[in-house]
Amino acid sequence: MSNYQKLHQHFARINDLHHVQAVAGWDEAAMMPAGGGEARGQALATLDVLIHGMVTEAGVADWMAGAAQEQLEPWQQANLREIARLYRDATCMPADLVEQQTLATSRSEQAWRRFRAENNWQEMAPLLTEVVNLSRQEASVRADASGLSRYDALLDTYEPDMTSARLDPMFAELKSFLPGLLDEILTEQEARPLVVPGGHFPIESQRLFGLEVMQTMGFDFNHGRLDISHHPFCGGVPSDVRITTRYEANNFVPALMGVIHETGHALYEQGLPADWRDQPVGQALSSGMHESQSLLMEMQACRTREFLHYLTPKIRQAFAGEDAAGPASSEDNLHQLYTRVNRGYIRVDADEVTYPLHVILRYELERDLIEGRMEVRHIPDAWHERMQRYLGLSTEGNYRDGCLQDVHWPAGLFGYFPTYTLGAVTAAQLFAAAREQIPGLMSQIASGDFSTLVAWLRTHVHQQGKFLGFDALLQEATGSALDVSHFRNHLRGRYLDGAA
Repeated sequence: MSNYQKLHQHFARINDLHHVQAVAGWDEAAMMPAGGGEARGQALATLDVLIHGMVTEAGVADWMAGAAQEQLEPWQQANLREIARLYRDATCMPADLVEQQTLATSRSEQAWRRFRAENNWQEMAPLLTEVVNLSRQEASVRADASGLSRYDALLDTYEPDMTSARLDPMFAELKSFLPGLLDEILTEQEARPLVVPGGHFPIESQRLFGLEVMQTMGFDFNHGRLDISHHPFCGGVPSDVRITTRYEANNFVPALMGVIHETGHALYEQGLPADWRDQPVGQALSSGMHESQSLLMEMQACRTREFLHYLTPKIRQAFAGEDAAGPASSEDNLHQLYTRVNRGYIRVDADEVTYPLHVILRYELERDLIEGRMEVRHIPDAWHERMQRYLGLSTEGNYRDGCLQDVHWPAGLFGYFPTYTLGAVTAAQLFAAAREQIPGLMSQIASGDFSTLVAWLRTHVHQQGKFLGFDALLQEATGSALDVSHFRNHLRGRYLDGAA
């Protein structure tokens, strides 16, 4: 057996453990009773230590050195590159720090669910402080190994080769035009009346409708399912993708758009290269690329007039009966409903115009936290100040809708937030390229046919796995490097130029 074959076999076994870890993590968020939290946290910590030990065991370095001298196919070469990245990232992390982090984040995340509901910052703060301190230790260790800054070392684990130096100009450009664009859009929308659908929308009806839309988009139910959780997410593994949403009985829009968003993630997972799914090179490219796939479906494709033309009669049938009519369920009103812009507190409910400002706020705070320029006790005031500056809203004393609204920091996911806006900008660029390259794409979407769009994404994104880097993939798919202008043009075209 060659050195490369030994690596391949070893990382296939590691992938099996990641499979169990992913399903156990989904169960913790969606199905596990509250009393199971402590034992589940310990079990996941043990699993983390086992995986860490397998990635860092002595034989891996020898096999990598040997494989580097062997004749490898291009995909094998890319896989060796990704194994080396994993090895570098893992060997710098002491096993005891990995275990401490897993236990601390499990405690913190489980407590967050209760303390957010109670608007209880005082009791959440000590748990979050422990997570931040451990994340700073991780950042220092990774920075020493990589030569990056502490924050960039964490960012690199979600978005390889991305740095604050690349993010800052992009976010500065977004901050330069989004507030003014938001004012223009709000003024324009004031002139157009909106009828908000009222009444009761049974949860079961919403669930069934969500399943129908998932099928329309191309979700493979033989390898996935839909469930309920406190916070919508996509989990599991490519052969068993688990997505969740949450329902409101008086409003069907959030759950439906949550389903569409998570289905975009799921389609990416289900489309990863089948021959390489048990290897590092067969995994999703990055968090930003993953988010681009969900936002491409939710924002670029499914909030268009074309898709609303297809969806309107189905909404009427699902929630109001086949013969239902009226202003609330008209196609134009539903389009306005799905593209309404508001200054809001909650990131996950934000429209695509204000969403980047929510992300930039979090990026700036978490960067300062990890770099030691801010402490946990300062978060509420800093959050309030930026919310007022960016969105004109006050969160003073409102922790539930302010700094406690996201699970990411309690879960130790520092460096993750910027990938949401990277995803939005990437989605706009990919969808613009798809529209240019696929004749009649919007007519297909108007008839509920996503097959050509999904096939295009399979070719240019999903089946690439990690074979190409982010910049190379985007260059091949769209013909250019990442460019904010596509996102800006999309927003102006949808909300101002094409609003009437």
